[in-house]
Amino acid sequence: MPKPTCPACSLDDVLSHPDRWECATCGHEWPKEEAPVAARVVKDAHGNVLADGDTVILIQDLKLRGGGGVLKGGTKAKNIRLVDGDHEIDCRIDGTAMALKACFVKKG
Repeated sequence: MPKPTCPACSLDDVLSHPDRWECATCGHEWPKEEAPVAARVVKDAHGNVLADGDTVILIQDLKLRGGGGVLKGGTKAKNIRLVDGDHEIDCRIDGTAMALKACFVKKG
């Protein structure tokens, strides 16, 4: 956990205790709290927020790695699942599992 700045005097000379922070300059003390974890928001190419279970449509042709095939623009993927990582979307297209980047799809 990085050391915060003092909320009273804005200096960064802060001492860490097991349950609180203490400013060495002004003596102000405040409790240690876990920073709230921001919910991950995945947006499509047009800025629409995606959620698990949505249907998306490819906005351009995408080459497949290894097989030499192509996914045509306009292809639908139903019941998507959002995952962490470089490719944010897990789905099935024509019975084949795919991982897609959100920047290549629009919400359908």
